[in-house]
Amino acid sequence: MITIGDDTRIGPGAQLMTALHPVDDHRRRREGWERAHPITVGDNVWLGAAVTVGAGVTIGRNSVIGAGSVVLHDIPDHVVAAGSPAAILRSTPKE
Repeated sequence: MITIGDDTRIGPGAQLMTALHPVDDHRRRREGWERAHPITVGDNVWLGAAVTVGAGVTIGRNSVIGAGSVVLHDIPDHVVAAGSPAAILRSTPKE
């Protein structure tokens, strides 16, 4: 399940990837097993072009993710994050 908050903007080519595949269970991987973990994007978030968000990630409200970033861990409210993997660059003013 993907939940996207109000007033969120998603740039072109962004991907929200909920699928997880077995890493340690070789038999299940051969058989094509997978499962999904939810992604939650808060209110007033901006995902730049070509951002990839991994399974199970939550991005907090009022945060900005720089173009081309790969988000593999939760991002808190009110920050700018970028990179691969995405790292917090700075905080933004709170409302």
